[in-house]
Amino acid sequence: MKKGLWTSCVAALLAATPAAAQVSDDVVKLGVMNDQSGLYADITGQGSVIAARMAVEDAGGKVLGKPIEVIFADHQNKPDVGSSIANRWIDAEQVDTIVDVPTSSVGLAVQQITKTKKRIFLMSGPASSDLTGKACSPYGFHWTYDTYMLANGTGNALVKAGGDTWFFLTSDYAFGHALERDTGAAVKAAGGKVLGAVRHPLNTSDFSSFLLQAQASKAKVIGLANAGGDTINSIKQAAEFGIVSGGQRLAGLLVFVTDVHALGLKTAQGLVVTESFYWDLNDETRAFSKRFMEKSGGKPPSMVQAGVYSAVAHYLKAIKEAGTDDADKVAAKMREMKVNDFMTKDGEIRIDGRVMRNAYLFQVKKPEESKGPWDYYKLLATIKPEDAFRPLDQGDCPLVKK
Repeated sequence: MKKGLWTSCVAALLAATPAAAQVSDDVVKLGVMNDQSGLYADITGQGSVIAARMAVEDAGGKVLGKPIEVIFADHQNKPDVGSSIANRWIDAEQVDTIVDVPTSSVGLAVQQITKTKKRIFLMSGPASSDLTGKACSPYGFHWTYDTYMLANGTGNALVKAGGDTWFFLTSDYAFGHALERDTGAAVKAAGGKVLGAVRHPLNTSDFSSFLLQAQASKAKVIGLANAGGDTINSIKQAAEFGIVSGGQRLAGLLVFVTDVHALGLKTAQGLVVTESFYWDLNDETRAFSKRFMEKSGGKPPSMVQAGVYSAVAHYLKAIKEAGTDDADKVAAKMREMKVNDFMTKDGEIRIDGRVMRNAYLFQVKKPEESKGPWDYYKLLATIKPEDAFRPLDQGDCPLVKK
């Protein structure tokens, strides 16, 4: 073979190989940031770290011949702490993607940092629909659920069931505000009325004054625009005040299976909830959950933790397909590829970063209906993606062409 032809062949082979040199710093590093010790630790916390590591294990521990590393940190539900972690991870520790980040105020802060510094942001924990609206990013992927989905699931269902007057008990930060806004809009669109709202600090222990205001409103439905420990405490204290026995209905607008477990079926029975995942939904969700429970001490995954696995798995597939961990190329590949796993079938990722998937409307079982540990939900309806999530042209995302 002539020297020129040999040189050309070698060059062609090298160009065709998605070489390890295209992985920055010779490692793909994922940073799971969430609440490790506070009111959201059960629904995110170490369970999200377990889920991310499971996705890495299932990918073989390597991508493009280079190792995948998972680190984690506690943002303490504080935007300044989360921002500091994100900046340190990116600038000093070469983290390629940030994962989970519940607490919408922290999520919005990290969204801006990853947008500016061109890092992939896989959001499973934060809820605010603004993350795919006015605060959207070409590098941000809102994976599991959002306030619009919750509003259109639970809110619509209760208005149709006769709950046409609402009063909100709202966590006083970005998530609660967005959930109250989106649910209020859904209630009004369905023909209902919003009679008022009261806002409480994050991680409140005493809800008495807030519940008395809600009770005095005479609204048929008290919408709990909060989550985690705040939802658990407000439902428990509402029972002490006799709110449900007095004829008003509680709407847990963001309720997780772990919350139901903490409340017990006697207290939680009858709650209507909207989720994008339930461990006992089908054979695939049960198989994944069995593996997760072996690592988590017997606790099934929340939808946030399941979403972490799904997001990380899709991200790693995109790196493999793109032949690089370059954020622009990976983000494009992630949107090009369909999401397929145990919780999502042929899911599409829109330009605004919204993952389009089914949502599910559940009702919490009565104690006598439960057949075993963690058997808490019965399925009321499957909500199609186009009905669950906000239309693309209504979010004010700058990436969407007018």
